[in-house]
Amino acid sequence: MTEYVRLEVRRTLRDTGFVIGTVAVPVMMYLLFTNLGGQNEEEWKTASMVGMAAYGALGAALSVGPGVAEDKSSGWLRQLRITPMTPRQVVTGRTLTGSVVVLPAIVGVLLAGGLVNGVHLAAWQWTAVALTLWLGSLPFTLLGIGNGYRLTAQTTGVVNIACNLGLAVLGGLWFPVSLFPGWMRSLSAYTPTNRFAELGVSIADGHAPAAAALAVVAVWAALFGAYATVSYRRSAKTA
Repeated sequence: MTEYVRLEVRRTLRDTGFVIGTVAVPVMMYLLFTNLGGQNEEEWKTASMVGMAAYGALGAALSVGPGVAEDKSSGWLRQLRITPMTPRQVVTGRTLTGSVVVLPAIVGVLLAGGLVNGVHLAAWQWTAVALTLWLGSLPFTLLGIGNGYRLTAQTTGVVNIACNLGLAVLGGLWFPVSLFPGWMRSLSAYTPTNRFAELGVSIADGHAPAAAALAVVAVWAALFGAYATVSYRRSAKTA
């Protein structure tokens, strides 16, 4: 399984479109949003940094899905089923791949915050924010995998874009939730992206994440994990 994960990680990171979409775009959006229109307060730069790092991680995690769908359509998934790898190892390998490829997006935005925007955090906070965003991206990797096993490669790409944009905007990764109308602000609190970013913002502010945020992320991880499992079993019957 280690070789399988290494193969998938190399294949993903060699994709120029992946690097631009999940690393370069979030970094550019972060620097744009925090340096135009007088939006240069330290608090906003820190919160936006976490939000954009979460956005990059979201896109990178979902990007695992099209690869899964392509493997299914090309017959590679069928070949994996006749190897010594168990179905659980195949799914776990894909999940680990997603966990690795989110790191460049997270690190890229955090570096932009510290080196360009002058965000000041203690050493432990930088480490804890990066680690929290890394671990917190797991639900989105599972969502991307579920979409890949259930849908065609082309449909997976479209659905993942919709999930990426919808979850990013509704979760407040681009703009502060305080700017939302009341109903949208209430709905945002139940989205995995809003609570995902809240975990990192809490640490950047110097206090422990709220139990409610941890609970919402955990529930979505369980739901997306079940979705990925059901989708894989369904693909096994049709592939």
